[in-house]
Amino acid sequence: MAKEIKFTKEEVSQIAQIRKDASDIFTQLGQLTIEKDRRIKEIENIESNLINKHQQLQQSEQSLFETLNKKYGDGNYDPQSNVFIPTPQEKQKTETKEEEK
Repeated sequence: MAKEIKFTKEEVSQIAQIRKDASDIFTQLGQLTIEKDRRIKEIENIESNLINKHQQLQQSEQSLFETLNKKYGDGNYDPQSNVFIPTPQEKQKTETKEEEK
């Protein structure tokens, strides 16, 4: 049988310190993983809310344009001058006939 060898107190201390440091790192990695998951979910929730708000805005915009189109007809709006220029009726009829072809 081989003779037992005892480590010195310094060697045992170094081994214990390495084990403690490794354990601390694993603990920190676990905490970081949990925090990362929480933040990703939070960001995804914010993103989802913004996408929903954007879709609602698009629906509101579409509804407004339909209302304005019924009220003023087809045309172009210049947001810089705040002027609406109706499309001439003859041009609308020509475009409609061309689209039907």
